[in-house]
Amino acid sequence: MSQEMKQPPLSPRLSIYKWRLTMFASIAHRASGIFLVFTIPALFWLLLSMAHGKITYAFGLHWLQSSFGTLILWLTCVALFYHMANGIRFLLLDIGKTDSREAMKLSAKIVVFSTILFALVLAIKI
Repeated sequence: MSQEMKQPPLSPRLSIYKWRLTMFASIAHRASGIFLVFTIPALFWLLLSMAHGKITYAFGLHWLQSSFGTLILWLTCVALFYHMANGIRFLLLDIGKTDSREAMKLSAKIVVFSTILFALVLAIKI
């Protein structure tokens, strides 16, 4: 009986869990929030700079019409939509509306599907 039993980690790590859609939705919510923390202020700064004269307006417009600017704007809009939709999902979870396992899976599918649909429509429109 001297076999050593493997001790479980003190705090759970991502590597020991089986990846599920609900887990992905939660992690993606945090990632989209971090992304928005950096891009939203930058876009506000760009908007404010465009309001301060013709030269800065021309620079801002040129930057937004570039491939990189359009990509950043598209990513920010998609992240904002996902973060909002998943935030509503979490609010429903907090008030007990989606506390069953099936409802959590369904709500995660709805959020991910609607975000993909939104991203595709936005990509076509931009």
